[in-house]
Amino acid sequence: MAYQGPWSDTYIETQYLKWKDNPEQVDKDWQFFFQGFELGFSGTGIASAPDISKMAVKQSRVEALIYRYRDLGHLLACLDPLEACPTDHPLLNIKAFDLTHDDLDKEFFAPGLAFDRKMKLKDILTHLKETYCHSVGVEYMHLQDPDEREWLQNRLESQKTRSGIPVEEKLRILNKLCQAKRFESYVNKKYLGQKRFSVEGSEVIIPLIDRLFNHAVDKGCQEIVLGMSHRGRLNVQVNNLNKSYEDIFREFEGQYNPEGEFGTGDVKYHKGFQGTFTARNGKQIQAIMANNPSHLESVNPVVEGMARARQDIKQLDNPFLILPVLLHGDAAFAGQGIVTETMNMSQLDGYKTGGTIHIIVNNQIGYTTLPQDARSTRYSTDNAKSQMVPIFHVHGEDPEAVMQTIDLAVDYRMKFAKDVVIDVVCYRLYGHNEGDEPYFTQPAMYERIRSRVSIDQIYGNKLVDENILKPEDIDKINSDIDECLDMAFTNTKTEKPAPSPRPASKNLTDIPDVHTAVDKAFLISLARKINHIPEGFRINAKLEKLLDKRLEAFETGTGIDWGNGEALAFATILAQGVSVRLSGEDSQRGTFSHRHSVLFDTETDDTLIPLANIGNKQGIFYSINSPLSEAGVLGFEYGYSITRPDCLTLWEAQFGDFVNNAQVVLDQYVVSGETKWQSKSGLVLLLPHGYEGMGPEHSSARLERFLQLCADNNIQVSNPTTPAQIFHLLRRQTVGKILKPLIILTPKSLLRHPMAVSELTDFTESDFLPVIDDLNSGKNTKKVVFVSGKLYYELLNEKDTKKADHIQLVRIEQLYPFPLKQIEEIVQKYKRCKTWIWAQEEPENQGGWHFIALNFKKYLSMDLEYIGRKASPSPSTGYLAEFKKEQEKIIKDAISGS
Repeated sequence: MAYQGPWSDTYIETQYLKWKDNPEQVDKDWQFFFQGFELGFSGTGIASAPDISKMAVKQSRVEALIYRYRDLGHLLACLDPLEACPTDHPLLNIKAFDLTHDDLDKEFFAPGLAFDRKMKLKDILTHLKETYCHSVGVEYMHLQDPDEREWLQNRLESQKTRSGIPVEEKLRILNKLCQAKRFESYVNKKYLGQKRFSVEGSEVIIPLIDRLFNHAVDKGCQEIVLGMSHRGRLNVQVNNLNKSYEDIFREFEGQYNPEGEFGTGDVKYHKGFQGTFTARNGKQIQAIMANNPSHLESVNPVVEGMARARQDIKQLDNPFLILPVLLHGDAAFAGQGIVTETMNMSQLDGYKTGGTIHIIVNNQIGYTTLPQDARSTRYSTDNAKSQMVPIFHVHGEDPEAVMQTIDLAVDYRMKFAKDVVIDVVCYRLYGHNEGDEPYFTQPAMYERIRSRVSIDQIYGNKLVDENILKPEDIDKINSDIDECLDMAFTNTKTEKPAPSPRPASKNLTDIPDVHTAVDKAFLISLARKINHIPEGFRINAKLEKLLDKRLEAFETGTGIDWGNGEALAFATILAQGVSVRLSGEDSQRGTFSHRHSVLFDTETDDTLIPLANIGNKQGIFYSINSPLSEAGVLGFEYGYSITRPDCLTLWEAQFGDFVNNAQVVLDQYVVSGETKWQSKSGLVLLLPHGYEGMGPEHSSARLERFLQLCADNNIQVSNPTTPAQIFHLLRRQTVGKILKPLIILTPKSLLRHPMAVSELTDFTESDFLPVIDDLNSGKNTKKVVFVSGKLYYELLNEKDTKKADHIQLVRIEQLYPFPLKQIEEIVQKYKRCKTWIWAQEEPENQGGWHFIALNFKKYLSMDLEYIGRKASPSPSTGYLAEFKKEQEKIIKDAISGS
């Protein structure tokens, strides 16, 4: 029973008498409570009710004390290497429970503790303090699953957990600590002043990761996907992932290998690495460190996506044998919202990876900012409590406690398939980087740090005191490491760099021409399958009508709408054995109710996914409603896409306007990952875009920002206007095996526009058209209006109304790579034309205008006239009347005149 406050003797006596009369008259807790007393006093005579009540009051206080230590014992834990250990806390003092020193030698029941049922209070306290108040502080009583709490409680309080570490493991710990320290010292000596973001002060991270990998292998894990920021990254690559010293030194030397690299590259402490880890039992596993920019924590969802993709590829009986591990800084873990976005996905079917091991490298500072200025809570990990995961705080200079903690964390993850957080409290030997002066802002803190002995020396001395090693043995360990470093350094100076182990083209490839048309009979057969509802499955009457209409369109060969074209694109891709993964907010139905990839039985809520039932050898169709997150989900899908080039991976924004919530993922990964890290992605972004009078937040996917980021054929940007175009565009991405991110501005009103439909022949006899020129001989054309997106249909309607046959509308469906060849053909066709216009809905400083104008000027020496909204800091007006006025002006200006 948890302590609720001091109970009166009268109350407890009343409860006891009720129980004696009939146990069912009191709560279950009281039943067990009094049963325990009767059992404990059996053979000693029956105690009177008053005696029982007095003993029960004391017992209840002891139980409350036990509960309090389990809940808040971490407040007395010795965690900080820079501070004295706490000796008392008012919430954990026996006085807080109306217990006195006279009670210390009295015996009480200690339910749950792994000792005899009755213990002296002083022994109970000793056991609790050793468990919860030593070098590890644990937070787990917030967990709502009683099985998890009981399991952790038993493990924490058992003798097994408290047993010592074998000698061979102690030697391994020391060796890893020495490797970590000697590497940092050597690099500091040879490359003085170069940034490396030293691990010094938190060297225990190296044996921690080593132990984590080993224990994960013992538990059957087959691969590990690791994400971390720059602090200690090079050390982890060398001492945990087996990257050679030579490779690291070449990066410090600034050597460039033209045979194996292309693009702009990146600094050494951002690059990823894939290594082979050999465990102590001889087994080998792959350990992959993800590429990571300086945007702290942004790699979190990327790692989860990579891990989930590897799980899906292997299709293991237990997919969670692929283990994601994330290392965080304390300030970033508390301060960056992407942490919470990522952890929130951990138990969702579309995103879960079986639990992640989170390790906080808590050096108690963020650049120059102290914890009291960086967070509003006691611990940097407090935000993680909302995810119902256990949190372990551990002293960074007690390596053995760290090792026992990581074992427990891995065991918990493997049993419950949930995240777990380890907060390693340590310090940072230098400033933010090796050239930074920390004494400017933390003089007292760094005076304490300067006086400290490094952890390899502390632990080495401990092993000497335990007669495990002699001082000369430690000297030999260090000299052997130094010898390896010297040899590697010499090799770096004398040898040419080896070719890159990863195949890479020297130039970013052009997007190839791909034939994407599909056989008519095959297409119709697929249309019948995906629009078929099995007998007994009851769907909404409106949906039934929609599916009938879709099938009829293919049967008759006319009136095929957007949702139909998209669904058939997915069907043809799946039929070829290629999997399709589509996720986003409301993506199963579609924000605008056009997709309906998942159907629901109107009576049972059972689901039916037609695209999952088109053939025995089809690819897997994943249709996922995402949480309300852009950065987290897009990061996840990017990680998935770089790991599964065999899968068409799509992320859909609810409205394109919201994509800027994920701007970091776009800038640092999607558009630049290939040139920085040779990381290829075929990720598709579906961004609803178009001016419908819905105001500034529901109009624009910020086309201009994507176009500004285009260079070296890094991405594709398209604004298709027909169902056949989206069909061919999606097929081109898979048939052509194009590993370039594809940004598609998708329509809203065009989803049901009577003119925005395609014929069956558009699917069976054509391919994707980067530029669409309406049928016209060109002889009488006096004005050419280039346009992109749904504005075309408004201009076409005005043109037909005005019978303006002298005006030619040309749709640029692919904005990047700029379709120069097709544009040149258009210019040549209408070479007698004197008026050339670019028309757009967006303001002049937004949309495609500046990109289009620049390319026409650069490649064609042409100056286009601009028609569109005037420059504005906001994408659109919020006043419907003003919007209509602006839209009418754009249409009239584009079509009127000669």
